[in-house]
Amino acid sequence: MRPILLALAATLALSLPAKADNVTVAVTAIVEHPALDAARKGVLDVLTAAGYKEGENLKFLFESAQGNPATAAQIARQFAGDEPNVIVPISTPSAQAVVSATRDIPVVFTAVSDPLGAQLVKNMDKPGGNVTGLSDMSPVAEHLALIKEILPKVKTIGYLYNSGEANSVSLLAVLKAEAEKAGLTVVESAATKSAEVQGAARALVGRADAIYIPTDNTIISALEGAVAVAEESKLPLFTADTDSVSRGSIAALGFNYYDVGKQTGEIVVRVLKGENPGDIAVKTAAGSDLVVNKAAAAKMGVTLPESVLKRANKVIE
Repeated sequence: MRPILLALAATLALSLPAKADNVTVAVTAIVEHPALDAARKGVLDVLTAAGYKEGENLKFLFESAQGNPATAAQIARQFAGDEPNVIVPISTPSAQAVVSATRDIPVVFTAVSDPLGAQLVKNMDKPGGNVTGLSDMSPVAEHLALIKEILPKVKTIGYLYNSGEANSVSLLAVLKAEAEKAGLTVVESAATKSAEVQGAARALVGRADAIYIPTDNTIISALEGAVAVAEESKLPLFTADTDSVSRGSIAALGFNYYDVGKQTGEIVVRVLKGENPGDIAVKTAAGSDLVVNKAAAAKMGVTLPESVLKRANKVIE
């Protein structure tokens, strides 16, 4: 080939995007609910944008544990045996199961409130080993401020959670500390499986002025049961998960989980391109939305203040 043609070929090659290698990304979640599903979609969309296209050069596997920790452990072992390029566990229980199952396969967790408390990593800046990911630690102080703004006379917050979910236990400690600063009292009611959620919500009637549900996968997966109790008892219910507002909570200040998934996907792409997970700092999800539900508020006997409505990113009528 003539020198000028060689030069043109080289220039053309440099200008073309590099073709992504064939890869397998295995994703698992403790349950399926709108927030976790949105996170999964965010991961896939970022992979697609980076040139990893499902059905072409990307095998994108997904398994749900259906709320069962034993199933989460089984899925983790299965994925470890399959040896994908990256495993992406969504939620704390799934992340704990995956991290226990492999020391070699890169792991990028997401939707984990407290990676240190869950013992997924020992250092957020330098996680080491084969693990990194994205934390969705809730802005609890801001949540309490929002509840007080909507309910100025609130004194007692009812915390509805799964006592077996590490992220919810960590958030309880944060909530108690922040509630004390805000002059509030916290009462707890636990449900260890989705079938217990409605009963646990009912146990807060007469004991709390409002219900607060954290980013707890067991409770969120059965949210409608808690909402029914809240409407029947005129007990205002708030969530940390914005996707739950359309399902009947009054308000939430939190992350858009599709964006959380996209931020996670960016880390996955870095790993697929050769970076060591242990050298990538664990990140905290960026951005927060205020979503309010006027209809839900009315059913629970609450009128949303104009100050809240005006600054909401989304108002559900």
